[in-house]
Amino acid sequence: MHTNKARTVIGTISGTSMDGIDIALLRTDGQAFVEAGPGATLPYPEALKNRLLDFLRDPSRAMSDPLIALEEDVTDAFSMAIEQFIGHHHINRQDIELIGLHGQTVYHRPELGFTRQLGDGRRMAAQLGIAVVDQFRLADVKAGGQGAPLVPVYHQALASRLEQPVMILNWGGVGNVTYLDGSTILAFDTGPASALCDDWVRRHFNLPYDEGGRLSQLGQVNRKVLAQLLDNPFFATRPPKSLDRNDFHQRALIVESLSPHDGLATLSAFTIEATCRALDHVPTPPLQWLVAGGGRHNLHFMEGLARHLAVHVAPVESIGWDGDFLEAQCFGYLAVRSVLGLPLSLPSTTGVKVPMTGGRIWPV
Repeated sequence: MHTNKARTVIGTISGTSMDGIDIALLRTDGQAFVEAGPGATLPYPEALKNRLLDFLRDPSRAMSDPLIALEEDVTDAFSMAIEQFIGHHHINRQDIELIGLHGQTVYHRPELGFTRQLGDGRRMAAQLGIAVVDQFRLADVKAGGQGAPLVPVYHQALASRLEQPVMILNWGGVGNVTYLDGSTILAFDTGPASALCDDWVRRHFNLPYDEGGRLSQLGQVNRKVLAQLLDNPFFATRPPKSLDRNDFHQRALIVESLSPHDGLATLSAFTIEATCRALDHVPTPPLQWLVAGGGRHNLHFMEGLARHLAVHVAPVESIGWDGDFLEAQCFGYLAVRSVLGLPLSLPSTTGVKVPMTGGRIWPV
């Protein structure tokens, strides 16, 4: 069923950095019309965040452990955050037709035909009295796709008036890009982004992240270690391709021999140079790079990227987008597409054989 009706929806996600629950209001027809509303990030309850971070020490349990209690608690945290968001922004809950619940990714192994996002749409729909779409990645992975990234179709809707080719970079826990040039749309994960650096800063500086990239600027990049980090078949692998948050953690153990500041500087350089290698997989160099996600606040990242690329690099706010909530908006947008039976992923974005819809729909 296709319709041009615009719907008021909420999208919500917690990224691989697990720094909070992102929520965004959107009006959209799931196609060309997009009107973004307010967004907010609400923290996980501290005890729940610590349980999730502890789980990441052995995330492979996600393949066999039902994780019932953990998923219920994650769902309840999302529901409570949505309730607070609705109240704070004085939104008439009767106007909200749909919620797109991405939830929390805890394990992503598309090569094994497996991906796991915690968040129970049926439980949330019963709690909030609003229809919910969840599990956006499952159908794509089951059909042989990478299950990520899913934001490119939303980027395409937003970027129709931009000068192209353009690269839209999301620097979260993992980096991913969308390359747009007219009808050409390519997307893939680039490698590590904030996850390696955040985990390093948490261990060595007892801070949640490197604010503004200040700590990394105090260290020296170890070029030998950096070359070892970059000597990874992932970067030469042709897209589509995607990563789990922890895919590079074992290899990154070689950084442990460095001082805290030098280790962070080297991991930051790794993030920047890994991102630049995305150019090996696009047909024409982009005229500009637009950056979303928490990494755009890291001036060391942004300046390093601009220096390596020698083209215009700017946060997405420079063109009027909200880089903190693009992904949350995206899952509101994809929820509408799911209800309409429209594709969420394409052969050129996830490697799935045919355009693929997805999501589980939980009516009230």
